[in-house]
Amino acid sequence: MDHKPSHREMTSVLISDLYGRIVTQKDIGRAFEVLLKNLPDLVLDTPDAATVLGNFIARAVADDCLPPKFVQICKEKVDCDHARQALSRADTLLSMKHGLVRLDNVWGVGGGLRPVKYLTRQMTLLLQEYLSSGDLQEATRCLLDLEVPHFHHELVYEAVVMTIEAISGHTEEMMCKLLKSLCAAIIITPDMMERGFLRVYEDMPDICLDVPLAYTVLERFVERCQKGGFLTDEVIRKMPSRGRKRFVSEGDGGRVKSHDFV
Repeated sequence: MDHKPSHREMTSVLISDLYGRIVTQKDIGRAFEVLLKNLPDLVLDTPDAATVLGNFIARAVADDCLPPKFVQICKEKVDCDHARQALSRADTLLSMKHGLVRLDNVWGVGGGLRPVKYLTRQMTLLLQEYLSSGDLQEATRCLLDLEVPHFHHELVYEAVVMTIEAISGHTEEMMCKLLKSLCAAIIITPDMMERGFLRVYEDMPDICLDVPLAYTVLERFVERCQKGGFLTDEVIRKMPSRGRKRFVSEGDGGRVKSHDFV
């Protein structure tokens, strides 16, 4: 707790990596309970120990290393002001808008240090909260806060898959609006956009097992995005046809083939 932010970030990442492999959720919970109990001594050497511990607890909850109810359960058991301060700090962080996403950067260190599976989770949460709130500006800010431009293809991938699974015109409209905005602002580059869509194309045989209408929804969404003007020719050309692993040929000028006889 008395080290610099980058070391705290590495510690949070280590806890995440150890969870499920070497330590259990119960082990992590007990360790934090001991730290809460020892806060009166810890603040003597680290005056902001309560705040730092609150950050660690909130981050552990966001990383699924602790259950969300951990904070409330501890609040009912502790009788130390420092411990209550730490738990209040954790509660505040977890309760704020887009809290789970923002906690990825709780130490002020770029998200590039985070494991891929956790970055993926943050992007999924970001998209879910965007669909719920419709707040385009906040979703954009949360993506920028992750500080992983090299991984923006994952956001595109998750957005398209989420759209396919929703089978909803409203979701298609919102996701197209988000991707178009991020592309126009050059937050998501054309190559990241292309890579995200092509990854979805590769996974379509598996996706359609869970979503029988997957190809139909994908066609409709790609057409909507094409009209939005932010897809490359490569994305249009390689869009897989419904129910088959056939691709649109270059000679079709980027138009989707008719499926009257498919």
